[in-house]
Amino acid sequence: MPADPTDATHAADATHATDSTEAGGPAPGDGIIRASWLGTGALAVVTLAGAVVPAVDIVALVVAAALFLAGTVLFFAAFVKAVDRSRTEEIGVMNVFFLDHSAPRSIRRSLLGSFAVEIAVAVAAAAVRPNTSLAFGILAPVYGLALAGLWGARHGAFPARTPKTPKTRETRETRKSPKRSPE
Repeated sequence: MPADPTDATHAADATHATDSTEAGGPAPGDGIIRASWLGTGALAVVTLAGAVVPAVDIVALVVAAALFLAGTVLFFAAFVKAVDRSRTEEIGVMNVFFLDHSAPRSIRRSLLGSFAVEIAVAVAAAAVRPNTSLAFGILAPVYGLALAGLWGARHGAFPARTPKTPKTRETRETRKSPKRSPE
């Protein structure tokens, strides 16, 4: 049984994308999910500490910059993997990065939840201390989105690409020439 009833159309493709409780072991991409929440936790802890103790805001800046740089690299890796898979599967940006109909609900909720927490932490810190290094935390959520994209590109379930039929090309001659009746 698929983890998400809306994924029933992709159930045959999504057998490898079940959560760990159904499969009896770790789900594919568990390391990606853990990394996402570890980064989110690190951002939240150092940003909160930086908001309370101004001397710590430089640590928050370093963590936010590291998450942004790591997220940029991971975003590119996810894009390259998705492009590679798009040769044989129908893949869209929403399917890869926002896991729309490509991941079980529990995985989608976890990865996008981590991304949402990163956004909330960054916006709150920038609002509380706008003209400080904490405002750079706005860049950190690239990390969470990139990890969601990496999970989608590596483990997402996508329908097979259907071959396109070539269009018939109408030329000037075929438009002007009268149709002949069979004799």
